[in-house]
Amino acid sequence: MTENYRPQGFRLLPPVVKNLLIINVIMFFLTDVMGGFGIDFTRYLGLHYIAAKNFYPWQYFTYLFMHANFMHLLFNMFALWMFGYSLENYWGSKRFLFYYLFCGVGAGLIQNVVVAYQIWDFTQAGYPAYLIARFMNNSVTIGASGAVFGILLAFGMMFPNMLIYVYFLIPIKAKWFVIIYGAIELIAGVSRTGSTNIAHFAHLGGMLFGIILILWWRKRRRNDFY
Repeated sequence: MTENYRPQGFRLLPPVVKNLLIINVIMFFLTDVMGGFGIDFTRYLGLHYIAAKNFYPWQYFTYLFMHANFMHLLFNMFALWMFGYSLENYWGSKRFLFYYLFCGVGAGLIQNVVVAYQIWDFTQAGYPAYLIARFMNNSVTIGASGAVFGILLAFGMMFPNMLIYVYFLIPIKAKWFVIIYGAIELIAGVSRTGSTNIAHFAHLGGMLFGIILILWWRKRRRNDFY
């Protein structure tokens, strides 16, 4: 059975999605305002490489609430609104919030693995140590994209036959939308095409951790049943 999928509006948002939207918007404008006073939130809240001088453990969570520019914020929050409210209503707020953070942290871990590989690659290529150190210390990841890609993956698994209207015109089933989007990210990450500022493997990491958690939930539910 195929159903048409359209978001129902902001006034019907469940609490976690609504508060995530509010927190992200506040953090975006607060970062801009405090930057005018010489306080760099990205230095302390953006996700740095684990061996970098500005790395702190809490960054695996806080980087999810930082965004590079308004369009970065807009696209992530639009996807959170569009797909998140159905999942939160389906799962409940506690499970949804855990899933969101789990995917976000997982995306950050994968991104740091990718940075570690890049550092190793530069070392093998004979790059000077000071350039490698500069790259390591300047590798900062921000944005909710990893968690949002996890939500997209979950929506495709929970509601596979719902129709999503790409650019509000082209209908496509959610499961195919997720597969195509994931394939595009994989190709872009492996071939290093598109903007070098986009953490393609972090997006894939959010999807990977999302499918692991969903499959674990399903397995536990089957075991509980029997």
